[in-house]
Amino acid sequence: MTLHSRTVAFTAAAAAAGLLLTACSTADTRPAPGKAGSGSDADPGTGHLHGLGVDPADGTLYAAGHLGVFRLTPAGAVRIADRRQDTMGFTVTGPRTFLASGHPSPDDPAATSPHLGLIRSTDAGGTWSTVSAAGEADFHSLQQAGPLLYGLDSQTSKVWASTDGGATWERRAKIRAGDLAAHAGTPHEVWAAGSGGLLHSTDGGATFRPVPGAPAVAAVEQPAPGRLFALAVDGRVLAGGDGNSWSEQGRLPGGAQGAVLTAVGPDRLLAADSADAVHESTDGGRTWTTVHRPGHANTGH
Repeated sequence: MTLHSRTVAFTAAAAAAGLLLTACSTADTRPAPGKAGSGSDADPGTGHLHGLGVDPADGTLYAAGHLGVFRLTPAGAVRIADRRQDTMGFTVTGPRTFLASGHPSPDDPAATSPHLGLIRSTDAGGTWSTVSAAGEADFHSLQQAGPLLYGLDSQTSKVWASTDGGATWERRAKIRAGDLAAHAGTPHEVWAAGSGGLLHSTDGGATFRPVPGAPAVAAVEQPAPGRLFALAVDGRVLAGGDGNSWSEQGRLPGGAQGAVLTAVGPDRLLAADSADAVHESTDGGRTWTTVHRPGHANTGH
């Protein structure tokens, strides 16, 4: 995913939207079950999921994927505002307030670049505005930690840090990772999980050190200072404190490749597995309830 320049490159990217979406993840975008070959009017579903969150305004669960932001309901996934932007690095930062990154919908006539930079919604995904780095950054992970906002940019493999809500950024360490974790109680501490193993920073992402003996993890979360959850590449859900010692809590019901892990509270976890089913745990990952399975996506507002 090294698409560059502006209009010319973006036109090519829009024409090859499938390639762009595939390049965002090791797990390819897939049509909704039972819809393949059923005609051009079939809704393709969520696409591969990249983010989960709960809106504190009303407790609604949201999922962000290659084909939009969705409200998860008992009836299925409801696409917000019929917008099909490829939503990456999704995080809920307050009531009805979301941050994200990614790529515009290929059929968006207003789009001039394949990279959205940092975007914000203050109406639960109904509308989005550009905050910064449009045409430049593609954040695959965003973490708000009190006064600090961290972003992991897939274009440069660097951790970006902001003290003004993402309006301006400082480029910090370059790491091989796909997920960041940080907490408001220890804003200068950052954890990173990915192909380089588990990494730890105590200086706001300026430098990282490998965590000796840590298991290979696909995702990491820090719901409180001194409390970590991680999703191992084999699907085990692990809990730890300092990154050096871990205990197995349970196991994600689906595969862990390309999976997502989000801590909503000290013991409440959300996860999307490699098949894009969404699961919830209220006991620190010991047991899980499936709250969404891939299926039809409905246009909503």
